[in-house]
Amino acid sequence: MTSKRAAQIAQLEEKLRQLKAREQAVEARRRSLESRRSRKADTRRKILVGAIVLAKVERGEIDRADLMRWLDGALSREDDRGLFGM
Repeated sequence: MTSKRAAQIAQLEEKLRQLKAREQAVEARRRSLESRRSRKADTRRKILVGAIVLAKVERGEIDRADLMRWLDGALSREDDRGLFGM
């Protein structure tokens, strides 16, 4: 009788380990999706802000020289600076 109970306990413990592992995997997937959505939203915000600033420069509402000074102070990578002819 004792060995039968020990086997049942071992089975239940194994099932519990599997369920915990599955729960951890689901949680990891949820965090990954949340992180991906957050990055996409951040990228979209940056694109929209950039489009608005560029449109205002084109319409003369923001001076191009001001924009270039902002970029000069903010951009350090050569390939990024190259996009703006710097």
